[in-house]
Amino acid sequence: MIDLLRMFKHSVKKIANAVSGEATDNVIELKNVYKSFNGKKVINGADIKVKKGEALAIIGPSGCGKSTLLRLIIGLFPPTSGEILVKGMNIANMDKDELVNVRKHIGMVFQSSALFDSLTVGENVAFGLREHTSSSEEKIREIVSEKLDMVGLKGSEGLMPSELSGGMQKRVGLARALATDPEIILYDEPTTGLDPITATSIEDLILDLHHKLNTSAVIVTHHLPTVYKIADRIVMLHNGKMIEAGTPNETIRSADPVIKHFITGKAS
Repeated sequence: MIDLLRMFKHSVKKIANAVSGEATDNVIELKNVYKSFNGKKVINGADIKVKKGEALAIIGPSGCGKSTLLRLIIGLFPPTSGEILVKGMNIANMDKDELVNVRKHIGMVFQSSALFDSLTVGENVAFGLREHTSSSEEKIREIVSEKLDMVGLKGSEGLMPSELSGGMQKRVGLARALATDPEIILYDEPTTGLDPITATSIEDLILDLHHKLNTSAVIVTHHLPTVYKIADRIVMLHNGKMIEAGTPNETIRSADPVIKHFITGKAS
């Protein structure tokens, strides 16, 4: 009888661990998310899951709402309805202080790099550390130096953004996103506006850091070479909803007419 009781307890524990593992497997989850601006629906019931360590690409034409999805995930504005879970926490109704704590786990690389023109490279990378951590100035300098080295810009702390090329500005934006050692990194059109050679170098850098740091990534872009190189899985945003496309190889071979039209420019 005692042995049977022990076996029962062991089985219950295994089931609980399995359920717990499933619950924490997705670092990001959007459930039936809607977002409207001035009565116009941009996101129309989107459902997304991003697993720990996964690189998910969201594709779609310009203006379809891809960047809006990223801003919803980082809590820059709330959804009209639906749930947005980051590490199991629903951020949809969080207050400002709660959101700040969640954002410590997230880094974001903006399409335009979004560097502060009046701050040096080092000050740009250190900005989030000074705003949201209690790290000493010595520690902040160490972190800034380390992150700039990681993106191939060692010793550039004293430069101004105006002195940098577009590719270098993207690297500084990435270093700033990495400064707080986030578990999740969001990329908004990371290679837009770059020449092919520079775009390839940024893609290689993103892929290298993704593997080295074991981060989870969401890459929003309409640039297919970036998607095929970096993504583990691809979804397409169409009419505000998500269409699962699969791996890069599955996406290329997709028979779905919407996906096929987007990646080939042909309806059939």
